[in-house]
Amino acid sequence: MDIPRIVGAGLVVIGAGIGIGRIGGSAMEAISRQPEASGKIQTAMLIAAALIEGIGFAALFAVSEN
Repeated sequence: MDIPRIVGAGLVVIGAGIGIGRIGGSAMEAISRQPEASGKIQTAMLIAAALIEGIGFAALFAVSEN
């Protein structure tokens, strides 16, 4: 594996981590503002986090292919 692919894989992991972290933080802030809507907020948060994680995995597989 060459250096650009390693850097690309690292950027994918960092980007996905930042994205999921921001979603979690925003969801916690939203739940603290409207606790009665926590179920809907958690559902939307989990769906968004799963989509970001899926895109991250797809990008990692694309980077690792020869």
